[in-house]
Amino acid sequence: MKEKIYRETEEKMKKTVENFKKELSKIRTGKANPALLEGISVEYYGVNTPLNQLSNISTPDMRSFVIQPWDKSAISAIEKAIQKANIGLNPNSDGNIIRLQVPALTEETRKDIIKNIKRITEDNRVAARNVRRESMEILKNAKTNGEMPEDDEKRLEKDIQKLTDDYIGQMDELLVKKEKDILDI
Repeated sequence: MKEKIYRETEEKMKKTVENFKKELSKIRTGKANPALLEGISVEYYGVNTPLNQLSNISTPDMRSFVIQPWDKSAISAIEKAIQKANIGLNPNSDGNIIRLQVPALTEETRKDIIKNIKRITEDNRVAARNVRRESMEILKNAKTNGEMPEDDEKRLEKDIQKLTDDYIGQMDELLVKKEKDILDI
């Protein structure tokens, strides 16, 4: 029982960190990162289709994207989807490919982005703590119902706290790295 509780807690914590990584990857840092375009859906023949399934996306340099649609007739729909996504990039098309220039970040923009990243980090820390709290409640119920001795409960409480600290530490490291990316440009 205690291994199951620990394993489930760890799995939920991993998912929280993966979700956090995904959220961070979508934040514009002034560098061309294909993850920035991941959430864009294009209406293609009446079906919302992810941009990366309609085209090849490349980054020829640090500040630009080149989107090469497999079907040239989709170019205008892709341009509309990028503008609608409101990610701060303006598409430029020559009829065959779409170019996106990533503008340099101003000092004020950098501060706003960092403030947003810190909010996202705190939201994910809270999610990790909620996972810990749920696991602790399961432990207490198991002890109360006589399914687990008190020694095992106390030991597992310490293990879950250490697990929580480790995963929150990973998020803090990712936060520091992302802040550095934003401030270094």
